[in-house]
Amino acid sequence: MRHGGQILVDQLKIQGVRRVFSVPGESFLAALDGLHDSGIENVVCRQEGGAAMMAEAHGKLTNTPGVLFVTRGPGATNASSGLHVAMHDSTPMIVFVGQVARGHRDREAFQEVDYRQMFGGLVKWVAEVDQTERLPEYISRAFHTAMSGRPGPVVLALPEDMLSDTADAEDMPARAVPPVTVAPETVGAVAAMLSEAERPLVVAGGPLWTEQAAADLAGFADAQGLPVAVSFRRQDYMDNRHPNYVGDLSVGMRPGLKRALGEADLLLVLGSRFGDIASDGYARAPGAPGPRIVHVHPDPDEPGRVYRPDLAVTAPAPAMLSALARLAPSGRNDWARWGAELRADYEAWQVPVDTPGAVKLERVVGELREMIPDDAIVTNGAGNYNIWLHRYYRFTRPKSYLGATSGSMGYGFPAAVAVALETGGPVVCWAGDGCFQMTLNEMSTAMQHGAQVVVIVANNGRYGTIRMHQERAYPGRVSGTDLATPDFAALARAYGGFGATVRDQSEFAPAFASALESGGLAVIDLVLDPDALTPTQTLSALRGD
Repeated sequence: MRHGGQILVDQLKIQGVRRVFSVPGESFLAALDGLHDSGIENVVCRQEGGAAMMAEAHGKLTNTPGVLFVTRGPGATNASSGLHVAMHDSTPMIVFVGQVARGHRDREAFQEVDYRQMFGGLVKWVAEVDQTERLPEYISRAFHTAMSGRPGPVVLALPEDMLSDTADAEDMPARAVPPVTVAPETVGAVAAMLSEAERPLVVAGGPLWTEQAAADLAGFADAQGLPVAVSFRRQDYMDNRHPNYVGDLSVGMRPGLKRALGEADLLLVLGSRFGDIASDGYARAPGAPGPRIVHVHPDPDEPGRVYRPDLAVTAPAPAMLSALARLAPSGRNDWARWGAELRADYEAWQVPVDTPGAVKLERVVGELREMIPDDAIVTNGAGNYNIWLHRYYRFTRPKSYLGATSGSMGYGFPAAVAVALETGGPVVCWAGDGCFQMTLNEMSTAMQHGAQVVVIVANNGRYGTIRMHQERAYPGRVSGTDLATPDFAALARAYGGFGATVRDQSEFAPAFASALESGGLAVIDLVLDPDALTPTQTLSALRGD
């Protein structure tokens, strides 16, 4: 006989879980007791939003479900931001939420929430476990659901008395998602459609990327002479130095790549959902004439959600690439010329544009590229400051970059903590002053668990993206976009880490070297000229000053 918390933790061990993230609550004390001698590391966080983003980042990095424990009511609602990231980014994740005792339900008991209603439209599956002996069944299904088809988050609500009850429950073995192979006739159909195109463009994205998938993508593109773009915040899916890599379909898309989307006569979409960002805000109306589309996606309901494909293939992108990489070279000179034009446009876009101020983000990114350790991973959140990273940084290997394709602010730092705990670090978090302040309380978590994270804060004293749009729509009427910021370097030192403030470009390289040498938490505060909105736009020019 075991209490429910012990049964739950035993199932996690069977599923191969080595680390969970949590903010403790009295609603799942039995689960905390089960974790006590389990050998599973419990990363205790400071707020459920940060904890959820850590679990999501763990799932994104490892291609296995990140596991999160939060308490009922406020704990679950705080965690919802990270669940939105996981759903939007198709990241496998399991969330255990403490719940009121079964006999107290439907009385609006203390912190009671109906989680089926709350999370029903936000996650892939949500359920509540009423019988202690059924915990192995629910947990097995949760891990299967999180990984199958289009991966995503699963929520299990756990009534506290169900967890503390004992039962003679039979464990269930872990079952891996069966490997997918693509039929030869399907590969042939894709190859036939490619052969009819004059200006094809490959778009790679989606979840569960691997080193082998990256190698297959590069080999396929090289053999066929095909240009490859990646979807938003998937820049590490292909070595950016590869001659067939032509950039990312991102917010503020490069003009040349935007034109290529309109000029391409066939899009081979591998794994990406091809949503509003990748399609440049649905620039072509659904149903309007446009390029032929071959859409490869693990969820059969995804192709055709917006743009109806000419050929839909239900398969993970890595499985399709494994087959495509074995195709004979095409020898198409027209494809090679088309790809070379797009690559030349990408290379021209990489030439730094000088921006205002004594500290220049284009130069910071250039120096970061030269100094960052080969095994380091970069994370980021959301905001205009990312435009410099996306434009000037070159990612060279898979799983070297984690960003929320959902565009969630506050993501970069907790993601960096989770990545550092998995890899040993170092991890570089590229953050804005507004973005960092949303989750910087997790500096305490980083210090407690020994995460080596270097945070580079682009500090312009405002919500820069919103200010840019505000000045465009309502010039000179500033409302709600200015920020009071702390001394970030002093705050890092208060937590026991390294802190430095950079007010001149010459100070960045020494500060970054010292941050790496510190071996732990480090924060570099870049004091920027607020006139710099993007690499090519200033506030003064936007306002006509």
